[in-house]
Amino acid sequence: MHKSIHIISFNVPSPPNYGGIIDVYYKLKALHAAGVQIILHCFDYGRGEAPELEAFCVKVYYYKRKTGLWTNLSLLPYNVYSRKDPALISNLLQNDYPILFEALHTCYYLDDERLKNRLKIYRESNIEHDYYYHLSKASRGWIKKTFLRVEAWRYHRYEKVLRHADRMLVVSTADTDYLKKQFPEVEVEYMPSFHANDRVTIEPGQSDFILYHGNLSVVENEFAALYLIREVFSKLPHRCVIAGMNPSRHLREAAAPYAHIEIKANPDQDEMDYLVRNAQIQTLITFQDTGLKLKLLNSLFSGRHVLVNSLMLTGSGLDDLCTIANTPGEMILACEQLMQMPMNTARIAEREQLLFPNYSNRHQAERLKDLL
Repeated sequence: MHKSIHIISFNVPSPPNYGGIIDVYYKLKALHAAGVQIILHCFDYGRGEAPELEAFCVKVYYYKRKTGLWTNLSLLPYNVYSRKDPALISNLLQNDYPILFEALHTCYYLDDERLKNRLKIYRESNIEHDYYYHLSKASRGWIKKTFLRVEAWRYHRYEKVLRHADRMLVVSTADTDYLKKQFPEVEVEYMPSFHANDRVTIEPGQSDFILYHGNLSVVENEFAALYLIREVFSKLPHRCVIAGMNPSRHLREAAAPYAHIEIKANPDQDEMDYLVRNAQIQTLITFQDTGLKLKLLNSLFSGRHVLVNSLMLTGSGLDDLCTIANTPGEMILACEQLMQMPMNTARIAEREQLLFPNYSNRHQAERLKDLL
């Protein structure tokens, strides 16, 4: 007998090219391979329908996200209230299958009385009030700062809705500890993010460039890229590449004085894969310790040396696979050392041993299937 599940996604999960949407897409793929029948519900606000999702799902529903000023006039988080749709609850009530709510954004109906007898699973991606608070600190412009600070307050107030979940699946051990303390009556367990890698694909050898990659339109990532340009890359003699979606003019101007620093805007998937596989060093830093950074997993599966600061590793259990540096001086020294160290088969084998099975999509899909 097939197991079935409703999955509510905060965005259309294709293409899988940023943050939490990568977790959603590869979860769909892995659950489908494990024999689970998926009814997918996703909120569209610009991506459009994605027929390729029908390869993994028996049914895909699309709902228009209601954005704009009037939606923001609520005590509920804007990102929750804008995903309210009567058609969604109507479709969820067509059967009694378990429901997976992807991120707090999708939890508008989590406490709905009509779902009180359903198995409801919350998939955490961040402690949202912490995430938005840190975004507000990193943002420029008082309007954006104010919105993010208000959204952080609303999320902190709204978080109590999670007591209506039967189980939480959490992306980092640090967040797991926090949610267990906040919601002792709910089953909370650690389940790392799903990702694009079914196997380790690291290229042996070495190259002549250092890479930072991420969605550059996200304030957190732009802040990290600017820090690297000013404090680290500008002081190195090696070629440095910053690649990702929608870099701002501010970021381009920061890199412009340095001939050895290159901004690659909106690379397609093939080019990004090439950069990750062929860089000598992936530099991954963050100034927020929330969630599990998916680019860290991708880099460990397919990149050579991975240089991080401590906050990037919080709750990941991946410390032994990375070089850790927390100051510009430490980062510069580590880059100089790692540029001289070819990636060999022994290091690749060690990484494989530590990544499997705990960070395997297949292993996580079987765990989730058993919960149903």
